[in-house]
Amino acid sequence: MTGYRVRRPFATRWRDNDQYGHLNNVVYYEAMDTAVNAWMIDAAGLDPAGTEIAIVVASSCEYRASASFPEPLEVGIAVERLGTTSVTWALGILRPGEDEPLATGRFVHVFVDAATRRPTPVPPRVRAAIAAQL
Repeated sequence: MTGYRVRRPFATRWRDNDQYGHLNNVVYYEAMDTAVNAWMIDAAGLDPAGTEIAIVVASSCEYRASASFPEPLEVGIAVERLGTTSVTWALGILRPGEDEPLATGRFVHVFVDAATRRPTPVPPRVRAAIAAQL
């Protein structure tokens, strides 16, 4: 996917490179998870210590090209689906200024009550911010 409406910077770190000289696969997941949660906090007012939280119930990543430290990267964020209690994110790891992703990912967040861990509707302020990205 190209044309991500939201792009967040991701600074690679020395420790991110594996013995093969490129970013280890787990780093892509960390970048995507961090970018989506930071966006929900900044743009949607999500309180990670609040009564409603988002937990990942499914994720995937497809790798297309390599990157390595000290390369600056970005995470592209798009909304694939906004449900009653869940959001499916379409994500990309990109070089700044480029539209073709090095990797594409997908996360499904389900909103739950922090105490009971039972599904709850996407909070209105979060829903409004996500809907604005559709």
